[in-house]
Amino acid sequence: MPARLVMGGQWGDEGKGKIVDALAEHAALVVRATGGDNAGHTILNPRGEFKMHLIPSGIFHAQALAIIGNGVVINPRGLLDEMATLRAAGIDLSGLRISDRAHLVMPWHPLFDQVEERSRGAGAIGTTGRGIGPAYADRASRTGVRVADLQDERLLSEKVTALVASKNRILGLYGVAPLDAAQVIEQYYAFAEQIEPHIAATEILIQDALAAGREVLIEGAQAALLDLDFGTYPYVTSSFPTAAGSCAGAGIAPTQVCETLGVFKAYSTRVGGGPFPTELTDATGDHIRERAREFGTTTGRPRRCGWFDAVAGRYVVRLNDIGRVALTRFDILDDLEEIRLCTGYWVGGEALPYPPAREDLWERIEPVYETLPGWRSDTSDIRALADLPANARRYVERIEEALGVTVGLIGVGPSREQLIHTDASAPMTAMAG
Repeated sequence: MPARLVMGGQWGDEGKGKIVDALAEHAALVVRATGGDNAGHTILNPRGEFKMHLIPSGIFHAQALAIIGNGVVINPRGLLDEMATLRAAGIDLSGLRISDRAHLVMPWHPLFDQVEERSRGAGAIGTTGRGIGPAYADRASRTGVRVADLQDERLLSEKVTALVASKNRILGLYGVAPLDAAQVIEQYYAFAEQIEPHIAATEILIQDALAAGREVLIEGAQAALLDLDFGTYPYVTSSFPTAAGSCAGAGIAPTQVCETLGVFKAYSTRVGGGPFPTELTDATGDHIRERAREFGTTTGRPRRCGWFDAVAGRYVVRLNDIGRVALTRFDILDDLEEIRLCTGYWVGGEALPYPPAREDLWERIEPVYETLPGWRSDTSDIRALADLPANARRYVERIEEALGVTVGLIGVGPSREQLIHTDASAPMTAMAG
C-alpha cells in the first residue's frame, strides 16, 4: 500500500493537523516530514485540545507509530516540553520515533534568527525567531548537528566546541554575548538521555511498512505558497513544504505516494510579511479573524485574512499533483451575506494566469473576483453533502471548478467529527446535478 500525503495549499494554518488526525485512525505510521517548531497544529479530540509543534498528530492513535522524519529540524527543549504536556494528559509516547538523520536547532540558531530579522528593518520577513532558518542554513552548509550526534558523546563535544567558537565570532559582530561551549554540551547531553530511547532509522521503518502493505500517512508542515522555490520568495519558510519536499523529508520516493491531499481553508490567511493579493483590511477581514480566532498557534500573532485565492490554489494543485482537496473552516463563512472568490490576476491591464516569481509583479496584482451569495445558515452540525444549503454547495462547486480538482472533505468545525466526507470518485458538481 503506497503512502498518502497531506499538505497545505495556501500559506499555512489550513487545519492540516485536524485532517491528519481524522485520517490517522487506520494508519500504521504517521510521519512529520518538514519544518520545525515554527509550525503549529491545533488538535481537538476526545482527549482535549492540543497545540502540536513537532510531534505528528498520529500520536493520538494507539496503533500508529508517530515519526519525526529526517527533513525536520528539532528544538530538543521544545520537543521535550511537548512530550511532557502529552504525558500529563495521559498520552502514550511509546510509539514516538525520531529520525537519527534529523537536524537539531542549537542555541545559536534563535540568536542569529532574531538579529538577522532585526537587521532587515522594514523588509522583515516575519519569522517566528525560533532559529528554524539558521538551522536549515547550517544543514545546507554541512555544519549542522544531527540527532545521531547525540548518540556519540565524543563527536558531539568536538562538534559543539568548534561550532560555538565559530558562531561566537559572528555573534560578537552583532553585540551578542558569547555562548559557553561547556554549558551547551552539558545541556545537549541531558537532552540526549531523554530522547535516545525514541531515536531510530525512521526511513527504514517507513520503507519496511510500505513493503509490508501497511498504511503510511505523511503529515506536511507549513504550506506550498511558503516553499523556497515556488512560494512568495523571500517571504517563505526555509524548507520545502511541497509534495516533493515531503517525500524527501520522510525518506520515500514520489512513486510511493498513492494520493496527495491538499488542505485549503474556505478563505485565506497569512502570518507575517509578504504578498497577499486577496487580503481584507476592512471590517469583513476583522470579522473573519475574530470569528475564526485567527491567531498563530506558535506565535499568537493575528493572522491576515482574505478571500479564497483560486489562482494561487490552482498553481499549487498542478505543481503537487493534488488529487483531492480538504476544505476547512467552512463554517466560519456561515454568517456572511456574500462571499468573494478570486478567479484571476490582472497586472498593468494584462491577465496573469499564475503566481509570478518577480516581487514587483506581486505588488501590482489586482485580483479578479466573482461574488457569490452567502448561505446565512449554521453548517457546524451537518455531516452530509446533500444537507448543505444550496448556496454553500454552489461555493464548493465553484472552488472545484476553479482548482480543477474534487473537494473530498469539508471541515465545519474544530473537532475530529465535524467533517463532511464527499464521494472522492466524482466531482461534486456532478453529484449535485
